[in-house]
Amino acid sequence: MHHLPGLTDEQRDLVDVCHQFAEHEIRPVSRHYDSDAHETPTPLFRKAAALGLTSFMLPEQYGGGGIDDLFTHCLVTEELAWGDAALGNFITSGGFFAATVLALGTDEQKRRYVTALCGDAPVYSALATTEPGAGSDAAALTTSARAVDGGYLLNGQKTWISNGGIAELYIVFATVAPGTRSKGVTAFVVHHDDPGFSWGAPLAKLGQRAIPTTELFLADVFVPADRRIGAEGQGFYGLMGTFDASRVTLAAASVGVGRAAVEYAISYAKERSAFGKPISSYQAVSFRIADAAMKVEQARLLCHHAARLIDGGHPAAKLAAMAKVCAAEAAVFAADACIKTLGGYGYSPEYPAEKWLRDAKLDELWEGTSDIMRLIVSRELFS
Repeated sequence: MHHLPGLTDEQRDLVDVCHQFAEHEIRPVSRHYDSDAHETPTPLFRKAAALGLTSFMLPEQYGGGGIDDLFTHCLVTEELAWGDAALGNFITSGGFFAATVLALGTDEQKRRYVTALCGDAPVYSALATTEPGAGSDAAALTTSARAVDGGYLLNGQKTWISNGGIAELYIVFATVAPGTRSKGVTAFVVHHDDPGFSWGAPLAKLGQRAIPTTELFLADVFVPADRRIGAEGQGFYGLMGTFDASRVTLAAASVGVGRAAVEYAISYAKERSAFGKPISSYQAVSFRIADAAMKVEQARLLCHHAARLIDGGHPAAKLAAMAKVCAAEAAVFAADACIKTLGGYGYSPEYPAEKWLRDAKLDELWEGTSDIMRLIVSRELFS
């Protein structure tokens, strides 16, 4: 493994730790957790927590690693996703929950909830935005929050919620003013044992199966006022404020998948022969792998550029959207190129290529589809 130029000693050491963990802990169990058995990868999560990989991005004052720059977060994410995209995302999933609390919460809420995500035995958490009728258009959500004495009653349904059913803590976005779109969207913390809160069976998925994903149901779930995160109507803007960073992080995960596919394709093409010649000597094969390598490297550079802009406090909605699209499509292309390099073997689950393709497809869909990302870019270009 070669380090990128310009990294600090701390960053190089962290990349080494993540790569070793991905190679020796994640990859050996990748297929096991890709099954339809819906087994939660708790043993791996605990090992990652012991190394600080589940909370490296959270503030030191709450027990986290205190690494708050997005660029370093991308370095970690890429290495873990190189091991397995779903398991890497699962290991760092606490960051998605914490982002809203850190952006909008009070000091007491940060102490209460962010601390629970740190240490050797962090709780599982989830972010609940998507609804059956509101996916990328988060302002259109209909889950309601009605003010009552001492708090709110939440009613509605969420779907495609990562960590659904296993999380102890959920950030649920609901509207306090139905019909007003973003103006009413508010964030609440729901506990897994709150009366009226339930979830469905794990949803069947094409890829990234290691992340348990369910529907959530809220039927008159009482949430005390001190579990509202931020002011009424502030939730949408808090959510949008975290989207740029989360999209860049997901782009880094896509780069990790694409890199894994390119490396495997190169190794296979150098070792295997067809019609008496190494596969790598055929132009159609070598050019396809070269195209995949270029796309992945371009995506990484764009991802890092967007991360550094955000770290510098600059607007980065356009670059974050560009990074997410380019990285997701690079990963899909690289995985497909790997399958083609392997020929018929690429279609077999005995080889990793088909899993990389299944996993990469999700990156074109969540946190805003590639079409939505292109819409964001076009609006920025023509505004």
